[in-house]
Amino acid sequence: MRFLVDNALSPVLAAKLRDAGHEAIHVRDVGLADSDDLTIFERAAAENRVLISADTDFGTLLALRQASKPSVILFRLESGRAPQRQAELLIANLPPLSASLDEGCVAVLEDNRIRVRRLPFGAD
Repeated sequence: MRFLVDNALSPVLAAKLRDAGHEAIHVRDVGLADSDDLTIFERAAAENRVLISADTDFGTLLALRQASKPSVILFRLESGRAPQRQAELLIANLPPLSASLDEGCVAVLEDNRIRVRRLPFGAD
């Protein structure tokens, strides 16, 4: 799977995803560290990457555009933002999430649950 990790998260997350066999880049790796959300969103869509963030603004962009891509994974963990924990949680849950991410969704990863919402919003 192809991922673009937003600035709201550590580059370590992208490295852990690469170690697990995925194609993952962090916005800092491609000169987007100072870019606005729309630029990052458009890059993920153009490269068919799943956008990973803790920034809920990407959900707003999807809603406003009625877009079905890119899929977005949002971390909403009360237990903190340790990149190792985020990577473990995401990698462990990718198999059941893969089909939804391929079709277009927002997946919200919380400490005790995962919520998945199909895109475009309102299609459910």
